[in-house]
Amino acid sequence: MVQIGGIQKFSTIDYPGHTAAAIFLIGCNMRCGYCHNPELVLPEQYIGAIPEQEILDFLKTRVGLLDGVAVSGGEPTMNEDLPEFLRKIKHMGFLVKLDTNGTHPKMLRDMLDEGLLDFVAMDIKGPIDKYTEIAARPIDTDAIQECIDLIRERVDHEFRTTIVRSQLEPHDFEAIGAMVKGAKRFALQHFVSSGNLVSGRFWDEQTFSDDEMKEAQTIMKKYVVECVVH
Repeated sequence: MVQIGGIQKFSTIDYPGHTAAAIFLIGCNMRCGYCHNPELVLPEQYIGAIPEQEILDFLKTRVGLLDGVAVSGGEPTMNEDLPEFLRKIKHMGFLVKLDTNGTHPKMLRDMLDEGLLDFVAMDIKGPIDKYTEIAARPIDTDAIQECIDLIRERVDHEFRTTIVRSQLEPHDFEAIGAMVKGAKRFALQHFVSSGNLVSGRFWDEQTFSDDEMKEAQTIMKKYVVECVVH
């Protein structure tokens, strides 16, 4: 059984172009300080899990009313039962979108081989040489690149980077662009501070200025089909 921390029963923004339910799984192998979901990431803050069957029963009532289900976290691929959970969702006829940090290429490949994923959104933390610093954990960057390649070549997708000004500079997007070159869509996301973060050190952090964001967007447009700013 997957560990489910929350559900948004109706969303028009979590799955581009579709109505969806958004499901949030507990557990993450990164500790990005700017993350807004500490209750899904930090074991000492874990919220009580919602029984998987309760979520599946709800989804049965939405067959024909919603297009799909977006599965996020935390990091969903930390749940070894994720493929089985997605099989149950697909069996109901829903489209499935996965949000991932791209650290488990074998599971990703297996789910793509089985046809369990219709859309994948992958967070790109930064250029490879800054990954461990931003993720605040040792990261297998070969796995990151393998997941990027799988997603870019095999499934409808979006890559995205949340921008904290103390961590990234506009010129970093040359290296990021090279990592995802040929991707269909890339989103630059402004970091917005709040009191509910994985690390309180980020409460006073800032995002790029408008000019810096335009510079990063201009760079990314050399590498991807579409680059948007959120």
